[in-house]
Amino acid sequence: MDERTSAAAFTAGWALLRTVPEGAGRRVFDRIADHAWRKRIGGVRQLEANLRRVAGPDATLAQLRALSRATMRSYMRYYYEMFRLPAMTRGQVMRRVDVTGLENVETNLRRGRGVVAALPHMANYDLAGAWIAMHGIRPTTVAQRVRPERLFQRFVAARESIGIEVLPLTGGDGNAFGTLARRLRDGRLVCLLADRDLTRNGIEVDFFGEAARMPAGPAVLAERTGAALLPVSLWYDGDTMRIRVHEEIPVPEEGDRAAKVRAMTQRLAGEFEGVIAEHPENWHMLQRVFAADLDDLADPDRTGAADATGRAATVAPCAAPSPTTPDTGAHRAPGGCHATTVDTAPDVSADPAPPRDDDVGRRR
Repeated sequence: MDERTSAAAFTAGWALLRTVPEGAGRRVFDRIADHAWRKRIGGVRQLEANLRRVAGPDATLAQLRALSRATMRSYMRYYYEMFRLPAMTRGQVMRRVDVTGLENVETNLRRGRGVVAALPHMANYDLAGAWIAMHGIRPTTVAQRVRPERLFQRFVAARESIGIEVLPLTGGDGNAFGTLARRLRDGRLVCLLADRDLTRNGIEVDFFGEAARMPAGPAVLAERTGAALLPVSLWYDGDTMRIRVHEEIPVPEEGDRAAKVRAMTQRLAGEFEGVIAEHPENWHMLQRVFAADLDDLADPDRTGAADATGRAATVAPCAAPSPTTPDTGAHRAPGGCHATTVDTAPDVSADPAPPRDDDVGRRR
């Protein structure tokens, strides 16, 4: 999809879908998901490669395909809700979301201590951002700049209309990392997607028994500013989206800064692994995340990712979803995050429910 067509499609989505009855709209987006799934387009092949790690070697091809179909429907549900979100009332948002562990955020903020909420690409992080903003806590996030510029500005406007402060990953004042650090030192909430490093220069972690790279930014920010690093997981449960705020990942007492950041990022990966294994159909990862899938680790053009010391953290945080292509190398940000609430935007059926084996991928 070229830039003009992409911009037109997204603009039409925001304008029209808020007026369409929800049941009809959801069915249309299920059909879109099923079409991409059947044709294996829009990152579906990479999604299945990622889900193979989650499901384990004993999952059959039929089970894997059923899981990927369910995931594509969940992914398109995110888009459908994203288009409708600016028109949703506070009551509608509150009724759709169930949160546990919010006290982990509120207690720190009451004490004047900032919070880094680190999220995987699961369910609907925009809905989570709207919920927390309507709860009285305005989050700050980073958005990767995309073309055309008017589409990027539309994404920013949509998120800001629901109470999310959005910092451009590039452009702006040129120092998104510094602004995030100031927000945290002011005792604010920063939300970052943290399960994929866009630059390949992030922290190598063990993830589902394989090497993967995750951004250093969340751990660097917490270590530098004294903020609490809290993993946050999201998943759909029928019409409800459930959010769990996990316990804090503390800064280790021993080791230098680099060692501390590595240890915190590995702990974060472990938290993500557990919840993804429980709810694999909610992990919308259509891009490469495992080292074995990356064919350009040594690409010298990728610069600016925060290393374990955070020296070049132009941003190892992550960016908020914006419309880009699957992981083809296009629209890579020089600083390493994949963006919303904060990856490259999401890349991007008719029967009532996709066939699936409920045991697929549910490793505990």
